[in-house]
Amino acid sequence: MKSQLDPLKPTALFRSPESIELSLRLFIRCFAILLCYPGLLLAADQAPLPPKSAISSITASGLLRHIKVLASDKFEGRAPGSRGEELSVDYITTQFKKLGLKPGNPDGSYTQEVPLAGILGAPTASFNTKQGTIGLNYPDDYVATSSRIVPQVSVTNSEIIFVGYGVVAPEYGWDDYKDVDVRGKTILMLINDPQIPDPADSSRLDDKMFKGKAMTYYGRWTYKYEIAAQKGAAAAVIIHETEPAAYPYSVVRTSWSKENFELDAQDKNMGTVAIRSWITVDVAKKLLANSGLDFAQLKKAALGKDFRPVSTGGKANFEIKQTVRSFKSHNVVGRLEGSDRELRKEWLLYSAHWDHLGLHPELPGDKIFNGAIDNASGVAGLIELARAHSKLKPATKRSVLFIATTAEEAGLLGAKYYAEHPLYALENTLADINMDGLGVWGKTRDVEDVSYGNSDLDDIFGKAAARHGRQMKPNSQPEKGGFYRADNFEFSKIGVPSLYVHAGKDFIGKPARFGEDKQDEWVAKIYHQPSDEVKADWDLSGGVEDVQLLFEAGYQVANAKAFPEWKQGTEFKAKREEMLKGAER
Repeated sequence: MKSQLDPLKPTALFRSPESIELSLRLFIRCFAILLCYPGLLLAADQAPLPPKSAISSITASGLLRHIKVLASDKFEGRAPGSRGEELSVDYITTQFKKLGLKPGNPDGSYTQEVPLAGILGAPTASFNTKQGTIGLNYPDDYVATSSRIVPQVSVTNSEIIFVGYGVVAPEYGWDDYKDVDVRGKTILMLINDPQIPDPADSSRLDDKMFKGKAMTYYGRWTYKYEIAAQKGAAAAVIIHETEPAAYPYSVVRTSWSKENFELDAQDKNMGTVAIRSWITVDVAKKLLANSGLDFAQLKKAALGKDFRPVSTGGKANFEIKQTVRSFKSHNVVGRLEGSDRELRKEWLLYSAHWDHLGLHPELPGDKIFNGAIDNASGVAGLIELARAHSKLKPATKRSVLFIATTAEEAGLLGAKYYAEHPLYALENTLADINMDGLGVWGKTRDVEDVSYGNSDLDDIFGKAAARHGRQMKPNSQPEKGGFYRADNFEFSKIGVPSLYVHAGKDFIGKPARFGEDKQDEWVAKIYHQPSDEVKADWDLSGGVEDVQLLFEAGYQVANAKAFPEWKQGTEFKAKREEMLKGAER
């Protein structure tokens, strides 16, 4: 009796025309199944892919529609605690509801209250030197603010001490303060962190010290004011220089001379340094010269581990009269529940800040800081990501939370508040994917990962880019510290891995320098200026492709078997391990 043919055994193939026909039918059937279910067409790492119908729901027209509303003059620059906040929160909430998102707050609302204080300061300042008093013109020569929630702050006849970069970094054997007591003093410091030349090649930076060219958190102005408070200084003054700061003094002037915001803490922030100031490099040079000191020589000396603080012999005087108001601002939160009963208690976060710099009535001409790119575009991306996720049938295994944060421009305050008061357990939070400024000048072959080198989210995003014929590149300007300047950092520093990307610079169909020129123009003329408006020459096709990649990466994270992890040597890894230790997973 002839045995029955098993068409799945290799030895059975091609024994007869009938077996060939049967094998071919099975092959066609399996191939058809794979086409119908693209999630089965897995990469080598077995990561699932989202359906094209969900990806294609993210469109340029959708992005532009949201940007035009949020960046309109009606929204008055979206300052926290203003009519612009009310309109922004209402618009984002309405969009979340339309897409079928549930309230993100377990209390049944779409908002998380963030207690803020608005502080409008009227500062005066002067430096007394050996060669007389230097009167300072606000805000052209300096800015000065305080995070203390009190009516008046003053520092009088305070000795000015130059402390180099103002950094204490034990892991690098670095201490700019040595044993010098700066309590009650005014400390004067350089922006960024020490850029140490490579001992073997002075044309390069030593990547074993402060990550070489890349800025570390020690270079951020937030750190410098924090260490000043720890050291007991009365005032902390940062010398502005455009290249190491990554933006011109005009950005400092507009950002710090308006009403500023602080988290309204119970102690009214009395533990912070009393005076936070920036001065122009020209004012700094004059102050030092009047004290018989040379700015260039001091800056060079500050690059050595043996640097010691230098008293200028000058005295600082600051007084700030403050108008203070306390109010409740809001993060806007929407959620989509995961499809897996066991995994839905775990969360992927997408974030983008809705706020900008508001309305400056004292300015001539255009008074509204519309914030079209920064960050109406990011919120538009957040809403379009929510649209794409709402199209998924079934939803991702894990739940997804969409957060539009407040007061990012004031120091990442909305994200900081969520990180300190999470609506869902941080040990059950996989990652944060943050958007702050989408590409508006067309398609690029590349996309930049600002958070590159920190977590395996890099690998997930890079593979997504490669599948679409694009190249993920590391941050091209790590010295600007972009990773520490956006909401993702607040999630990172508590241990949650984060992904933050920028548009690429290799534009399709454009001259070689097009991307660089656009970036330079943005920093010099548009960033934190009233000119950040919707432009007629915008092309959001590149922004769409970037958001689609973020959707694809997020989809994979929310369906993966394991949580994303920090890479070895990253400063956030220990915090995450501590968080997850003993947690039920």
